[in-house]
Amino acid sequence: MIKITDTAQAHFVKLLANQEPGTQIRVFVINPGTPNAECGVSYCPPDAIEPNDIELKFKEFSSYVDEISAPFLEEAEIDFVTDQLGSQLTLKAPNAKMRKVSDDAPLIERVEYTIQSQINPQLAGHGGHVVLIEITDDNYAILQFGGGCNGCSMVDYTLKEGIEKQLMQQFPELAGVKDITEHQRGQHSFY
Repeated sequence: MIKITDTAQAHFVKLLANQEPGTQIRVFVINPGTPNAECGVSYCPPDAIEPNDIELKFKEFSSYVDEISAPFLEEAEIDFVTDQLGSQLTLKAPNAKMRKVSDDAPLIERVEYTIQSQINPQLAGHGGHVVLIEITDDNYAILQFGGGCNGCSMVDYTLKEGIEKQLMQQFPELAGVKDITEHQRGQHSFY
């Protein structure tokens, strides 16, 4: 479910050495399955372990995940990285905003999952996002842009060279993508 790299495990062991005996790690998702989902890691003292928690055993400690967060932490990874700016824990959870769908799920669910887990995180860097409105009978994905993408001068390029290429590569059954956004420039637009 959750991969914790060796460097992150070593970091957790150091942190736990300064805590109450028996304290472990908890990994969780707040607002799982929504665009506002946020992942976190915290200490988990022995009296905070719930009967339905899932225990993930590592070499020198355990990590606990609550039942609701568990499906949204599939394929999550915690790492401890050191670079020119210092050291930090990173938690990547590609399924936090939307539960992973199976390969045989309906096309609309698979496209929605890709938008939420891969495309929107890229657009978020510019304050934007895209919503899948529908997939038409002739297999066009109808999208609506929001945030910084609404009114952005590069939205056509983003649509055709970014989103459409990515979606059509992953889903050859798609005929293309269309944008139904009524773009209005404003302070929200990314320039």
